[in-house]
Amino acid sequence: MVDEGGNGDGAIAALRIYGHQDHKTKARDSSDGVDSISSLPDVILHTILSSLPTEIAIKTSILSKRWRHVWSHTPCDIINKILDRYKARKVMSFKLSASLQYDIPYVDRWIEFAMSRNVENMSLEFGYSGDHKYHVPDSFYISNSFKQLSVKYSSIDLKLPSFPVSWTSLKILYLKSCKVSEECMDKILSGCPILESLTLHFCDKLLVLDLSKSLSLRTLVVDRNIWVPGPKQIIAPHIHCLKLKNSQLPCTLVDVSSVKEARMEICFCALEDLKADFLQAMVLRMLEKLQNVDKLAFGENFLTVLTLAELRRVPIPNLKVKDLTLETMISQYAIPGIVRVLQNSPEMKKLTTIHKMKFGTFTKNKIDKYLDLQGVNKDQRWSLEARVFENLNHWDVESRHVASFMELMLKKTKTVEKMVVWFYSYRKDQILEELPEMVPMLADKNKVSIVLHLFKQNQGFSLGFFLPK
Repeated sequence: MVDEGGNGDGAIAALRIYGHQDHKTKARDSSDGVDSISSLPDVILHTILSSLPTEIAIKTSILSKRWRHVWSHTPCDIINKILDRYKARKVMSFKLSASLQYDIPYVDRWIEFAMSRNVENMSLEFGYSGDHKYHVPDSFYISNSFKQLSVKYSSIDLKLPSFPVSWTSLKILYLKSCKVSEECMDKILSGCPILESLTLHFCDKLLVLDLSKSLSLRTLVVDRNIWVPGPKQIIAPHIHCLKLKNSQLPCTLVDVSSVKEARMEICFCALEDLKADFLQAMVLRMLEKLQNVDKLAFGENFLTVLTLAELRRVPIPNLKVKDLTLETMISQYAIPGIVRVLQNSPEMKKLTTIHKMKFGTFTKNKIDKYLDLQGVNKDQRWSLEARVFENLNHWDVESRHVASFMELMLKKTKTVEKMVVWFYSYRKDQILEELPEMVPMLADKNKVSIVLHLFKQNQGFSLGFFLPK
């Protein structure tokens, strides 16, 4: 797809190229007001467009939203013709999504085209199929135009050239599903002198992530899971923002001494056993490293681990956080951990709670089983405050539950000046109409400003600002 461009010198364009991928389109009947040709499967439309002159095939993109991207999925020959006719000297953005089963003979040419136009925002996505493997050309690793680079390699090893990597203008690097060794990562980082943001999404083979020589790096995002362990040690003394989705595998924050903002969560699969003792020890060590962070966000599983520690009377570190975000459904299993965090945050000024249905959370039966094995008395396990939300799931939450949760949060902290609440409703008959009427009373009673964002069935939202009198 050519979003914007031309044939004149100095034209700026964004190009998106798709190779042979499966794009299934549901047929539409005449009752939807769509013509019979538009309701044909993509594979037939691709065949039709491939027989038309290139200019006419491209012009079909203006027919309707349905046609906007159809031409870009036609066979590779038409894509090559388009690139041959493209004369602009500059491409700002270039996205290539290719199947390694079909497109290998063409990929080098498409990448070299983008680099010949000094592309600034480059995105490469390679699907893995059988034994087909592909490694980008060596010339890809020398560019002074890249400012943003995204590579998804479908669990194939990144194969670097023998000479040094040189991405001298690169500021944002995103790697997904790549196998990156420590030697490979060191080589990449040494060639990115002004790198500001690094994201590693399910990247394997990397045991130690050492960013001590990346003086400009300010943001680090790491996603791990049980199948793709990712780095076990993180050394990042210069970053200011850390976002870590951990797993039930070891990970140590060796040095994050400059971090001012952090978001912490734990990825969990329902098929896994709950390694609660290990998680508690790891989470508490991480909190020790984040005690002086100004802005913190904790996900639901992270808070549940803190609940388990609290119920076992394991001390939780005091925090100097001023801006705290809690991303969790309203559940008794998160309440004790949340309460302890609030009580251990005496400098907090802003509290945000985000209540949205999530998948991959610790199951209640596994939590209860663990507490039984630890000898935590069932009758004394949950406080009266937590029992208010006993057996409550997201579908059952009503205005009174949200209001009770907000009141409990405000009761446990005396320094908060502003509270922001996001609630996402997924059921038509969920009773939330009374909530906007309850919030002003809570704000007035607790002398805080409250902002309510209420999303109903993923369609629009009501936004209310309620300030104390």
